[in-house]
Amino acid sequence: MKRKMHKILLDKEYYDCIKDLYNTDVVKQMDDYIQHGKTTTLDHSIRVSYTSYKIAKKLNLDYISVARAGLLHDLYLYDWHLNKEKTKFFEKHGYSHPKKALENAKKHFNISEVEEDIIVKHMWPLTLRSVPQYRESFLVSFVDKYKSCSETVVPLLSKASSYAVLFINVIVNLIK
Repeated sequence: MKRKMHKILLDKEYYDCIKDLYNTDVVKQMDDYIQHGKTTTLDHSIRVSYTSYKIAKKLNLDYISVARAGLLHDLYLYDWHLNKEKTKFFEKHGYSHPKKALENAKKHFNISEVEEDIIVKHMWPLTLRSVPQYRESFLVSFVDKYKSCSETVVPLLSKASSYAVLFINVIVNLIK
């Protein structure tokens, strides 16, 4: 299957930060899994990575580590929608996938201490014990929450609003 080219990757400075990761088979596998709604894990991770990178640059943070770890933060490589009801509470995907993503990242890439912290702690504050050590880690965690909401809640609200308009039109036509 041919992967679509993300417009974000046209930002040469950003692409230079992540191209050695992005062009690997292991990162390409992220496109095989759905993250939120209809968004693949790769699409989600690129959005988190790029948005975090842009903010990190403005704040004079380590934008290279942010871009790289943002891309790898969900490198868990499984369908988390399966077997949800059989899993113990603290072993559920929301709690466990950061460790799996870090394990995969370390297995396939040479990552820095900052990148490691970003990946393993990106689910904070859900994972209360894993408080981020770096400002970069907080940044990616917050951007991840924002992007997750935009991939799940916003489409639901849009759908609800479409149904509301349809309902109002039906009522208006009934009243005529």
